[in-house]
Amino acid sequence: MADHKRIPSRRRTVLRAAACAFAALVVLGAGAAGYAYFKLNGNIKSVDIDARLGTARPPSATDGSFNVLVLGSDSRAGGNGALAGGDTGDTARSDTAMVVHVDQGHTRADVVSIPRDTLVTRPDCTDGKGKTAAGAKRAMYNSAYETGGAACAVKTTEALTGLRMDHYIEIDFAGFARVVDALGGVTVTTTVPIDDKDSGLNLAAGEHHLDGQQALAFVRTRHGVGDGSDLGRIELQKQMVKSLLGQAGGIGLFGNPVKLWSVGDTLTRSITTDSALASVNSLVGLAEELKGIGPDQLSMVTLPVVTAPGDANRVVAQQPRADQLWAALKADQPLPQAVLAEQPQNPAQTTPAAPTAAPKASGRASAQPAAGTAAGPSPRR
Repeated sequence: MADHKRIPSRRRTVLRAAACAFAALVVLGAGAAGYAYFKLNGNIKSVDIDARLGTARPPSATDGSFNVLVLGSDSRAGGNGALAGGDTGDTARSDTAMVVHVDQGHTRADVVSIPRDTLVTRPDCTDGKGKTAAGAKRAMYNSAYETGGAACAVKTTEALTGLRMDHYIEIDFAGFARVVDALGGVTVTTTVPIDDKDSGLNLAAGEHHLDGQQALAFVRTRHGVGDGSDLGRIELQKQMVKSLLGQAGGIGLFGNPVKLWSVGDTLTRSITTDSALASVNSLVGLAEELKGIGPDQLSMVTLPVVTAPGDANRVVAQQPRADQLWAALKADQPLPQAVLAEQPQNPAQTTPAAPTAAPKASGRASAQPAAGTAAGPSPRR
């Protein structure tokens, strides 16, 4: 495990893809020995982010707090090709992105979802084969992963936020579905009906128990909620994260060795991490450090955005709200109340604010929440 106290994401809290990953991390805390240890250790894939990016990065915090970038990749390689609908091209992007900030006492975590269609300044990046890709202004946030893989996604996130991403965790479509199935499915409650022909999901408002493929469709659904923008999907992903956390804590994993092995094996086969986390020891250490953080200590928000000037299908960070949000995390302070007040209450309240909209100081009208992503078609679902 890395020698600093900030190792991954504030408790098993992470987003849809990450959601699952984190929810299951506790499993590793039960410990595995001998063959089991080497089997699980060998499952984990990793990327040496530090070696790729060098020293030209924001400094790590010195107070014990830390940040984790959690990505859900929309790669269509291997078993991902036929899952959850959408484009099945041969590229991969960060379909879901969450910055997870764990406070210095490891007693609280804040999760910020970054809409994939947010226009950002993407820095120069070098991919895993050593090829350099020139930076770009007004590039979609999720293009960073496609351009230079995990290291470029981390570098772009650090440029956007001004925060050091101390760790990285990634999960793809098939891995997410496998983890949900290993946990025995997940129960969600949706406040609005969902009918999305692209993802194939059709749910009435209310409580539903979903298997892995249904859960994947749930977190991939965009056209079936709200105005069809990515913000509605992000709200569903937040619901999934909390539901998975509850599921992982309520199925008696530690009293069921067979279930424990199944979840641990599935989890480690489904994630890619930075090199400092790429061992069972590191993941167990993480779970131990963060075991005191539960749903009540988890705050989840979406980066405040407005419709991009000149492009109704893209968004840009809403100022000064976005800078206030990143500054609070950097100072290890609670999320700004102004940002919390402007978050939508359900997926139907998901429309990016107009570019000229002034920041709000209190609650938002349901027709114009300030957080979300582009309200139009994207290159990929």
